[in-house]
Amino acid sequence: MIAADVTLYAYAVVLGLLGIFGLHRLYLVALLVRTSARTREVPLDEPDEWPMVTVQLPVFNELYVVTRLLDAVAALDYPPERLEIQVLDDSSDGTSGAVADRAARLAEAGLIVHHLRRPKRIGFKAGALEAGMRVARGEFICVFDADFLPTPDFLRRAVPYLSDPEVGMVQARWSHLNRERSLLTKIQAIFLDAHFAIEHAARNQAGRYFNFNGTAGVWRRTAIEDAGGWQHDTLTEDLDLSYRAQLAGWRFVYLNDLEAPAELPESVGAFKSQQRRWTRGAVQTARKLLPRIWRAAVPVSTKLEATFHLTSNLAYVLMVALALLVFPAMVLRAQAIGTWVIWVEVPVLLFGTGSICVYFAVAQRAVGRSWMGAALRLPALMALGAGLALNNTVAAIRGLGGPAGEFVRTPKTAAAAAVSSASADERYVAPLGWLPWIELALTSYFFTVVVIAVQRGMWMGLPVLVLFLGGYAYVSVLALGQAWHLRSAAERA
Repeated sequence: MIAADVTLYAYAVVLGLLGIFGLHRLYLVALLVRTSARTREVPLDEPDEWPMVTVQLPVFNELYVVTRLLDAVAALDYPPERLEIQVLDDSSDGTSGAVADRAARLAEAGLIVHHLRRPKRIGFKAGALEAGMRVARGEFICVFDADFLPTPDFLRRAVPYLSDPEVGMVQARWSHLNRERSLLTKIQAIFLDAHFAIEHAARNQAGRYFNFNGTAGVWRRTAIEDAGGWQHDTLTEDLDLSYRAQLAGWRFVYLNDLEAPAELPESVGAFKSQQRRWTRGAVQTARKLLPRIWRAAVPVSTKLEATFHLTSNLAYVLMVALALLVFPAMVLRAQAIGTWVIWVEVPVLLFGTGSICVYFAVAQRAVGRSWMGAALRLPALMALGAGLALNNTVAAIRGLGGPAGEFVRTPKTAAAAAVSSASADERYVAPLGWLPWIELALTSYFFTVVVIAVQRGMWMGLPVLVLFLGGYAYVSVLALGQAWHLRSAAERA
């Protein structure tokens, strides 16, 4: 009896905490609507004299996209004598040769291009950015990851906002070169659209802290230096620096109308690898900076929003707990169904599922797309979120303790092109690891409990079980299938 009570109470607590995260999503939507009319950033006039800008391109084994990136940066509509390009190349494959050839050609065309190599990859991306800044000439520092294709007007639209001496960073919104490639890329795009168009926009407009996303942004050099520079004790050096700079008093600007096209991971393995790094790094940043944030002389509303922002990935831990508790709780609550429906199931359904619907629908409208597309893909979106829970929970737990860990790059394969030979290159295939096998076991478990629930007529909890079944089946089967296909292609090549 005690075990049954503990299970039900634990289930209620997990649902309640997930409901709080759902309420926070609705809060961000309300904050966006309430502040958008009076605080939307407006285009600024171009300066009389353009400042010196250093564009940093951190690359590590980016053979299939690096020349595309260099060509796009070379095409920036910015005075060439005021533009410095740094390729921060830590590669150990053929990327360096491709960079050297293209950089030499661009230099012959009159551009200022530096190909910088380090003897050791110390500090990973943060270390490369730090090393590049020591020799950079620019008053402002712009960063693009290897899978981005900035539009020619990017700097001309972003740099004027830095004419305000209090602005330390300007962030653009990511758009997606291969959005329509598959269901996986469509769902990723919806996730990222909400991150930018809801989270960034609402926080920026309301004067809360938000973050540089590691790419497609322009920094004031003195803001980086004032905040303590690039540090590599977390896997999200961008998030870490963002909070340190804003705690130092710098203001950030988010431009929802300035798009930076980029490539989304096309394999579920690459996507999960990216999610692990982001999750682990965010938890590391929370562990590092939340005490400092709560000691800072900033409004409580800013502290609370920063706490939600930096700990949001802990919701995945709750999702794993929910997955383990949901079927036992379904069996145990059968005799108290009325109470549970009123006090547990209905609030969670309202603030969980309902908040997700509103959140992603508003985000799609904010980026100029139809909300119907997101609505039709909502079941798949929720299933993918559930399927990521174990992957991201492992990352969150690792982020709570221990060293920063290795910065595992997300393989980039020029997926927006018609065909990429990277599909047959083992160096550009994310490691499979052991998690897909655990997720496959969970798929079997949820298939079994779905069958039992149908046999017993447990209709109230069935949607949650089906959600977990679909999520774990999708990420495990797709990961194993794609890994087998890519390995086979590599062997044939």
